[in-house]
Amino acid sequence: MPAPRSAGLIAVVMAMASLLVLPGRAQAQAEGAAKAQVEAEAQSQAGAHVAKYRQEDPSNLTELRKEAEQAAKKLEDATKALEKRQATAKAAREQLKGKLLVLRESELQLGRIRQPVSELAELLYGQPIGADGVVPFLSGDTDTDTLRAMASVNYMVKTRQEVVERTSVLTERTESLAAEAQELRAGNLLAEAQLAAEVDLLRKQSDKIVKSLTAALVKLGIKIDKVGRAALGCNPLRATTAGNYPNGLIPGAMLCPLQQRGHSLRADATIAFVSLNEAYKQTFGRPICVTDAYRNLAEQQSVYYRRPGFAAVPGRSNHGLGLAVDLCGGVERFRSAEFNWLEKNGKRYGWFHPDWAYSSPFEPWHWEYDPKMDKLP
Repeated sequence: MPAPRSAGLIAVVMAMASLLVLPGRAQAQAEGAAKAQVEAEAQSQAGAHVAKYRQEDPSNLTELRKEAEQAAKKLEDATKALEKRQATAKAAREQLKGKLLVLRESELQLGRIRQPVSELAELLYGQPIGADGVVPFLSGDTDTDTLRAMASVNYMVKTRQEVVERTSVLTERTESLAAEAQELRAGNLLAEAQLAAEVDLLRKQSDKIVKSLTAALVKLGIKIDKVGRAALGCNPLRATTAGNYPNGLIPGAMLCPLQQRGHSLRADATIAFVSLNEAYKQTFGRPICVTDAYRNLAEQQSVYYRRPGFAAVPGRSNHGLGLAVDLCGGVERFRSAEFNWLEKNGKRYGWFHPDWAYSSPFEPWHWEYDPKMDKLP
């Protein structure tokens, strides 16, 4: 096999080996370019998006909360897409690694084929065909040794030709695979970098919306401590996390305080209740009166024994999930103006009077929040 062809094959195989490791500099350059591209397209839009809510009436919390949830959903989808892309890239690298091993084995096989041909050629060069070269063969005066030598030459030529043909096919296959791998690596690098930049941008956008929401809540009277612990509990994106805790055992840091001091709910329920409260104030000139909201397990047990028949079994109350309130100030009187207004308007904010509370037991003061009722549009 000609030396240049072999050297070219080895060069291609070694180039393919380098494809198994993603160079840090190339990856950093791709990430930088993708990040700049994504930020250029979306940064101004994100800034204007958040600024819009800062200019609006802070009582419009429901829409702002929904925007925060939408941003979180986009972030979740983008993160999943990035993880899928990374998994695909890893699988592709493993596939390339396998193909590279096959190619290396083919190269070794070719080496094993070339070896006896080379040895035979050396032997023939050392022992020419017959004492008079090819003259006896041409004259027809040949013996067994001459015929055997000529057969060896024929075998050598045939085998060499097979080696050349197989090497040519292998080289073309290797070159094609190397080009394909290079294109795949470049595409993976760019796609991964673009997705990573998009995830980072969406995370920043989500953080801005949540901060705007928190600022609006504070402006409306939600009390937070100096280190902002309550503000963390008012992050609507943590609402589902609060739902992972047992009934009545939700940590205080996972709850968001109401404007009515001493009471708190799950983040999404509080935000919806504050919006409902602002609308109620515009109608009646005063905030909704609250007697009870989240109840921990000990409080549920206390109420259960003090008011038998009017409280759920401890550990089963919606109060223990941070999704229920007991109201006063007129709402507790069935068919009062306050009750009727809340019945008519509460569902717009996800708050409703459950069917059982109309009769068994009769509790006009008890209202609950349903996240599905207040779901994204």
